[in-house]
Amino acid sequence: MDPLSDLLALFKPRNYLSAALAAGGEWCLQFPDQQRRIKTGAVVSGQCWMSVEGIKAPIHLQTGDCFLLPGGRPFRLASDLALPATDAVEVFTAPRLGNVAVHNGGGDFLLASNRFGLAGDHADILLRSLPPLIHVRDRPGQAALRWAVERMMEEMLDPQAGSTLVIDHLAQLMLVQALRLHLADGATSGASWLAGLADRQLSKAISAIHKDPSRRWTLQELASAAGMSRSSFAQKFRQTVGTPAMEYLARWRMLLAADRLRHGSDPISMIAPSLGYESEAAFSTAFKKIMGASPRRYARSAMLSQELVTLPERLPDPLDAAA
Repeated sequence: MDPLSDLLALFKPRNYLSAALAAGGEWCLQFPDQQRRIKTGAVVSGQCWMSVEGIKAPIHLQTGDCFLLPGGRPFRLASDLALPATDAVEVFTAPRLGNVAVHNGGGDFLLASNRFGLAGDHADILLRSLPPLIHVRDRPGQAALRWAVERMMEEMLDPQAGSTLVIDHLAQLMLVQALRLHLADGATSGASWLAGLADRQLSKAISAIHKDPSRRWTLQELASAAGMSRSSFAQKFRQTVGTPAMEYLARWRMLLAADRLRHGSDPISMIAPSLGYESEAAFSTAFKKIMGASPRRYARSAMLSQELVTLPERLPDPLDAAA
């Protein structure tokens, strides 16, 4: 797989809720903290202003635009941000038209939105790789995203057998397409894994690491994969990604190991060589340094946490009303 697919497969983003908002007239809605889940939205029709906590400048959303809030910060949507805000929870807990919440009679603005949770103890790695707000403007070449949004609205407005599953798959498609378009724009914020992936040269080295994590890579080999000199590659990788290339390699290996320890049954004697370590001792030392616990302790902790989970898989959430 490619690096973006690798990371999404590792953290398994799961759609907790899909809903739509139809608003009319003059309006302003305040949405609560999304509890560090990834919030996505797409404007089906109309336009509005969006203000996100911690970001000075609001953005103007128009028909076909999409946004992502990777950290789930509180935000406000409005025809006019100067208006007094209504709590979005009140709107979404009022009687709805299927999955569509109607505010001020609707008719002027329509938004499709989703909220994703991430699996694993280290989902912050993905969240830190993304800016707090991603604005994907409508433009030619994003037919797949537009199709997914339109199809989702059809399912919300006229639910049929299997609609929940169809909406979940469409939500996943919207998330991936929005991230693709963000990468294509090269619009990254600060040093991060995603910034490296958006770089034409560095992405080749990152792809090589993800394709063959067990290989005993040297800095020179990674530089060659990127088509750069060793010194230039090392400097650019550190500045763009925020960590040295060899440290990135070690961290990626440990994330893969942690996933196998948590969800698989392979012993350490199999995991270590499959990730390029000659001995269990060397692997255990690297794992503890990066993950903060020995592989055996990490595995026992993961097993205990799974045994303690006796609640339903899809927990009710008071914030689900304001998806």
